[in-house]
Amino acid sequence: MLIYAILPAAGTGSRAGFAENKLFQKIDGETVLHRAARAFARSARIAGTAVCVSGADRQTAEAELADIPNVLFVAGGTTRTASVQNALEALAALPCPPDFVLIHDAARPFVTQAVIDGCIDGAIKNGSAVCAVPCTDTLVRAENGFIVGGIGRENAHLVQTPQGFAFAPLYKAYRQIGENEQFTDDSGVYARYVAPPCLCAGDRNNQKLTFAEDFAMNGFRTGVGVDTHAFLLPKTRPLGGSAAEDAQIVLGGVRIPSAYPLAAHSDGDVLAHAVMDALLSAAGQPDIGHFFPDTDPQYRGADSLGLLKRVCGILEKLGFAVNNVSAAVLAERPKLAPHIAQMKQNLAAALGIAESAVGISAGTNEGLGYLGRGEGITVVATVTLGSGSRIPRAKALRNAVI
Repeated sequence: MLIYAILPAAGTGSRAGFAENKLFQKIDGETVLHRAARAFARSARIAGTAVCVSGADRQTAEAELADIPNVLFVAGGTTRTASVQNALEALAALPCPPDFVLIHDAARPFVTQAVIDGCIDGAIKNGSAVCAVPCTDTLVRAENGFIVGGIGRENAHLVQTPQGFAFAPLYKAYRQIGENEQFTDDSGVYARYVAPPCLCAGDRNNQKLTFAEDFAMNGFRTGVGVDTHAFLLPKTRPLGGSAAEDAQIVLGGVRIPSAYPLAAHSDGDVLAHAVMDALLSAAGQPDIGHFFPDTDPQYRGADSLGLLKRVCGILEKLGFAVNNVSAAVLAERPKLAPHIAQMKQNLAAALGIAESAVGISAGTNEGLGYLGRGEGITVVATVTLGSGSRIPRAKALRNAVI
């Protein structure tokens, strides 16, 4: 049994307000389009995926999906209906057309394997399977912003995708669509020209991303970073060290008086380094040694808060936003309590988050080990990342569209 997926992806996504197609925005480091296509590629029951894209987005889409097997790119139409019809025509022209198709909005990147399997099973059993969830909210009719009546929700459902159909009758139905007929999805076409479509179980997390704020609604990632710097004690200090070097260390961008400096290629800000490693770890990226190697002369004496800002830029390009940071500084010396408030302020400014989202604690190691002997400083940092968008949450834009 041959089953293909169809992903209409030719729209502009203008309601999201991004400078480019919303399908190329990243969530958890992956574009919306790639995540949606990957979901169907993971299914052993799906032979291939027809992706409908506009001419302007074709090259970008091909690059994004280069690692997805069995993708057939199809020219998008001026409407969703036209795009799907183009995909059906392309599949019908294959040496072996599919028996069934699953049509899925590319802007629904959170579709699960359970939903896909359920849709396939329903389509095979009934000839059609439209994913939907029961409506639990109160439904009303409104005119000019005022409620004018209620709508019973007992039999109401919120229709989603994928929507699965036997290929032959759906293909025939699309060829019968009149010039002035408009449909919002495939179930409408099937209902008009074939039969009432059957429902199958959807998923409330299978949300369509429409507005900018929808891109920040997902879960979060956590990351841990640990960094240690040794003090340049008298026996280990290189010859030629000056008295000025002994005057201070840098933690969280704060210069703190210290009997000995920390061994480092950059400014030795062990707190900032641990936070950077935690951020990169949460995003699934290599550590700071990959991005800022200590063998590179350009980073000698570098400002670590400046490097932290660059890490935030890396995360932003991957579609992440920093939620909060918590760090524990372990050191016998120097005394850090008087400086923690300024550290919080500096880190918050570099990360672009509120000071209340930065937690810093300082403690000793109770005289144990290298820390207890005052030979160095260790910082353990944890972070959480959410999904970020490249423009602010567009409440004003959304209201204007409505």
